[in-house]
Amino acid sequence: MPTSSLSSNAFGSISQKNLDNGIVVIHIEHSLFTASVSLYGGQVLSWQPKGQEDVFWLSDTTKFEHGCAIRGGIPICWPWFGPNIDDDGNNGGNHGFARTNTWQLMSREITEQDVKIVLEFSSENEHYLWPEKFKLEQTLIFSETFSQQLRITNLSSKTVKFSSALHSYFSVSDPKYVHTKQLAKANFDDKITGKKQQKDQLVNNLGPIDRIYYISDKQTIIDEKLRKKIVIESTNCQQWVLWNPGHEIAKNMRDIHPKGENEFICLEAANTQWRSIDAGKSNTISQKIIVSKI
Repeated sequence: MPTSSLSSNAFGSISQKNLDNGIVVIHIEHSLFTASVSLYGGQVLSWQPKGQEDVFWLSDTTKFEHGCAIRGGIPICWPWFGPNIDDDGNNGGNHGFARTNTWQLMSREITEQDVKIVLEFSSENEHYLWPEKFKLEQTLIFSETFSQQLRITNLSSKTVKFSSALHSYFSVSDPKYVHTKQLAKANFDDKITGKKQQKDQLVNNLGPIDRIYYISDKQTIIDEKLRKKIVIESTNCQQWVLWNPGHEIAKNMRDIHPKGENEFICLEAANTQWRSIDAGKSNTISQKIIVSKI
């Protein structure tokens, strides 16, 4: 797997690793952090501030293979979240096609404070359920904090609808030691029971959990065992999705390594319901993540 240098200066370096199947991974070394991004899927794989654990979880058994989604990091769910059922009752594929296509590296910049990466994915007639012309521009800023912005531009001649999520897999000591108490403020859809639920305080984040919370407030993940706090703030996202498959589901998922479900929770900034973008217009969603010890 050949590696080549893309940029370097006194503060850090950016290199490119070409996997055997043509997938390219960008690796960043900086005085404040390390990080990696796959151009396949336009997907953040890791971000590790100095002196801390990797913030994101990546399965040991995920397939870096065209046509397969990467299990971990931050998959981009777009132009739909969850399944998309056509008129004949067929599922057009879960979570859209942005996470299973190759993005282009448009720019990179290393400064003393951070590294900024800009990725782009544009296409037309990409899927029979979403044939419109579009452009996605993703801006990633890695530092002691992390920010991610996804700008969606409708290049077609008509209004289009989309749903989306920044499907973050957060690395934790064990979901049974993890709390997301601020979600208790919101009503939610429980996708396991199929019922709409009133406000409810989870004891912990042990799976199976699959909930859509109707709240957009800033959220905090508390990991009592690691004494770690993760604060996530979203912009232009109307819901939070909380997910962990639990043991029984995970053991049948080949791209989650054994007991991997005990190493992460997903807390996703999302728009799970259809939103509109007029012809020639853009819509932007984003998240910012801050990690600290408690």
